[in-house]
Amino acid sequence: METSPKTKFFKPEEVSSKWYVVDASGKTLGRVASRIAHIIRGKHKATFTPNRDVGDFVVVINAEKVVVTGKREEMKEYYHNTLYPGGARFESFQELIKRRPTAVIEHAVRGMLPHNRLGRKMFKKLKVYAGNDHPHKAQKPETLSF
Repeated sequence: METSPKTKFFKPEEVSSKWYVVDASGKTLGRVASRIAHIIRGKHKATFTPNRDVGDFVVVINAEKVVVTGKREEMKEYYHNTLYPGGARFESFQELIKRRPTAVIEHAVRGMLPHNRLGRKMFKKLKVYAGNDHPHKAQKPETLSF
């Protein structure tokens, strides 16, 4: 008995990757991070395959100008442990955006990708820069606005 056509699963070599540029200045951190994760994962394509890396590359510029709403700027904390006894370290959003502005977006996007080796491979498609310049002009990235 014949059923409906089988679902096609695409391999990474069968899907072409594009490059996009996102300007994060004035954008809300969570909203921009979820859109970036969506594109890196490849869910915006008809060729999406959940167990393959078929997403696109995303270059984020002006990472230091990303904003958070409400009291999050003072209250949001990032946790890190040195793995020594008493080694818990906390850093506020304000401190981290001054010290390493790219880490804020990287942390948000990493949390929205799969937590396995596929997610670690996908995360390498994210390029975040604090300023307006980036070294990926040769890839001719398209501008994304949301």
